[in-house]
Amino acid sequence: MATMGNWLTPLLSTFVITAIFMPSLIKYFRSRHEGQMIREEGPSWHEKKSGTPTMGGILFIVAIVLSDLVFGGAKGMLNPTLLILLFVLITYGLLGMWDDSIKLFRRQNEGLKAWQKMLGQIVAAVIFSVVYIHEGFPMAIKIPFGGDLRLGYWYILFIVFWLVGFSNAVNLTDGLDGLVAGLGTISFTAYGIIAAVQKQTEVAVFCFSVVGGLLAFFIFNHKPAKIFMGDMGSLALGGALAAVSVLVHHEFSLLIIGIIYVCETASVIIQVGSFKLTGKRVFKMTPIHHHFEMSGWSEWKIDIVFWLIALVASAISVMTIV
Repeated sequence: MATMGNWLTPLLSTFVITAIFMPSLIKYFRSRHEGQMIREEGPSWHEKKSGTPTMGGILFIVAIVLSDLVFGGAKGMLNPTLLILLFVLITYGLLGMWDDSIKLFRRQNEGLKAWQKMLGQIVAAVIFSVVYIHEGFPMAIKIPFGGDLRLGYWYILFIVFWLVGFSNAVNLTDGLDGLVAGLGTISFTAYGIIAAVQKQTEVAVFCFSVVGGLLAFFIFNHKPAKIFMGDMGSLALGGALAAVSVLVHHEFSLLIIGIIYVCETASVIIQVGSFKLTGKRVFKMTPIHHHFEMSGWSEWKIDIVFWLIALVASAISVMTIV
């Protein structure tokens, strides 16, 4: 198992970098009057959030990359596994940054076209797959409580589906102050523990460096949020989380550890499908966190309940695996 120093140092370094420089980033965005445009179809009370600085994900992504490169270099861990995780984080982050920039500069709440975003996500996932194959990881899906389902090169299609799917799932979930920062902290901590037990030190280092960045970001993102992570942060976190689940070879564990992301996405699919087939909506609004808002729950109540569900699910998953 990885020593405490192997995960505590990157965690602390990303926390410190993010915590120190985030106030300056918020001040910069406010001075330029660059803030989030709120969806017209969202809850009416979210309109007061309009103008809140976004793209806060840029800072914790930079902190993660710098910490991992410096720490990884010092410890001789700059191997393809760590570098490809950073590649996924950066690439999906840049896609989100492009998306956020269009929204900000054009003063609209829609950014990249769906096909443009998906194309970028697919290309990044394919590159991840190439490195995955080169490093000799198993071309098989781990069946819970069973063996491996060997897919050969068809596994590449699964990787693409997994990374694209969960990057968008986390993006959908990022609709309340502090929600994804808290969920991401729980998810990456769970995988950090799994990776450490497996002695995949590079993966554990990456996971805990993400945890450090998110813990610091939460200081500024909890309700009332001073800054949002934007698509840059949520797409990067989702893509990286899916990549980690593949590298620890417990892919389907993400359906449990990421149960909230799954439910948020499922609620949208159910809502759209129901409306197209019957003309009726199942939920008051989707993603499902908005349904609970419309039912009278406060943002804090939704956050806490969702975090607790994720914490219990992650604990069960980790105990089952390790």
